Amino acid sequence: MTSFQYDAKIIQDYPKLVAGAIVANGMRNGPTAPQLADAYRSEQAAVKARIGDRPLSELPSLSAWRRAISAFGVSPTKYRSAAEALLRRLTKKGDIPSINTLVDIGNLVSIRYGLPVAIFDTRQISGAITVHYSDGSERYMELGSGDIMHPEVGEVIFSDDKRMVVARRWCWRQSRTSAANADTSDAVVTVEAHHDGGAADIEQALADLQSLLNENAGGAFNAAVLNAGNPAI
Repeated sequence: MTSFQYDAKIIQDYPKLVAGAIVANGMRNGPTAPQLADAYRSEQAAVKARIGDRPLSELPSLSAWRRAISAFGVSPTKYRSAAEALLRRLTKKGDIPSINTLVDIGNLVSIRYGLPVAIFDTRQISGAITVHYSDGSERYMELGSGDIMHPEVGEVIFSDDKRMVVARRWCWRQSRTSAANADTSDAVVTVEAHHDGGAADIEQALADLQSLLNENAGGAFNAAVLNAGNPAI
């Protein structure tokens, strides 16, 4: 059974880290239903109105993610967190297109809280997904490519027991092997924070994710809030 965990060194180096994680089985994905599509559009409008002309770098959740990414030697403006990339798309382009039910749910919650949400299809994942520092030997395939790449030494990655990378630069980009597709039924879902007050935001975001998944995708869920005292599910 797939699980999710943080390496001890990550917990040590990022003491404010708090995350919500869901191990989900038996879901149904596919085109987004009208009710969810309406909620997604409404959330985008509400978020745009709330942010207004405020620079995204001033949002506490995104500012904390920039610091976290900088701490392992990566430029947070060259490789933006997934949440910041979504909000940049929303504020500059005006909307975020629908992809499928699971991705839209993740994106809705991500923009609501300004936190990265990842949905990892677990069909090609072996054992536990671990968040850890790369040693450079792990294997990674980008979306749309079958070429094998390797992360930089010291980069924070998510990888499985066979050292296949499922996400690079912590919350920058998922792999081809883990992206949620139309037929995804089993997945690990994560939402993560580093900012002051992040624990409360994570609890609310985790509850929202479970509610939206239950209403729109069904399935069975095991969920937990992860932190230094509880680093695995």
